[in-house]
Amino acid sequence: MAISRRAALKGLLVGGAAAAGVAGAPDPGGAVARPVPPADAVGLLYDATLCIGCKACVGACQEANDLPRDPTGLGPQYNAPIDLSQRAKTVIKLYDDGEVSSFFKAQCMHCVDPACTTACMLGALKKREFGVVTYEPDLCVGCRYCEIACPFNVPKFEWAKMAPKIVKCELCKQRLAVGREPACTEVCPRQAVIFGTRSDLLQEARRRIAAAPGRYVPKVFGETDGGGTQCLYLSHVPFDKVGLPTLGDRPAPELARSIQHGLYRGFVAPVALYGALAIVMMRHRKPSATADS
Repeated sequence: MAISRRAALKGLLVGGAAAAGVAGAPDPGGAVARPVPPADAVGLLYDATLCIGCKACVGACQEANDLPRDPTGLGPQYNAPIDLSQRAKTVIKLYDDGEVSSFFKAQCMHCVDPACTTACMLGALKKREFGVVTYEPDLCVGCRYCEIACPFNVPKFEWAKMAPKIVKCELCKQRLAVGREPACTEVCPRQAVIFGTRSDLLQEARRRIAAAPGRYVPKVFGETDGGGTQCLYLSHVPFDKVGLPTLGDRPAPELARSIQHGLYRGFVAPVALYGALAIVMMRHRKPSATADS
């Protein structure tokens, strides 16, 4: 018995929805394991109680990464970036509510489970050696999904260039490759920001809190926040006030990834839909010109 095109399409949609529902159903045996820091993970520990706001780290970062001066804050004769931008991979900000003040160093957090790498379609942003989130411009299509995905508002787009790229801290990967530490930690006069393995930095942060419990908020930001980060923070001011988001322990991309793995496991639903659609189109294709003549 012949079937109408409308009926066929209706059946296709219903069948496709059912297939998607089955593919997206929870699968206890197929749960995706939460990423953990790689064995060679390195990072930074920033102690806001030691920072004097000299911004030596800002200038050193620009020099090490061939970034131009940023006079935004004061005028053309100065180098005074006020936020992360295409000309600044790290900045020092000031929090002051009239009663308590604190400096805050902003840069890429090098998340254990980065939202930017999950959002990046072609792998331009990816965790590579030492767990550092690095950027390959040749793979970038300029979609800027990483900007939207990052809970720390880190990646910045070069709007003023004909061939724009994404700009973000890569932990001075060119220096790490030759056994040197990042420029920001090398120049800090107070060692407010230090470099090391994540495990050693976490141990040092806990030691400082235990040695002076009244000095710090009793928490190491980045230990578990957002699934964990390789840049860790100590502060005497609540973290949300100095500029860090409240994330909980769940990685930002975990929900999106679980949906993708469920709905598109093996591309079952899309293949079924496209296959059925092809059959319908073939059956209802117009006769050839030769047959009509």
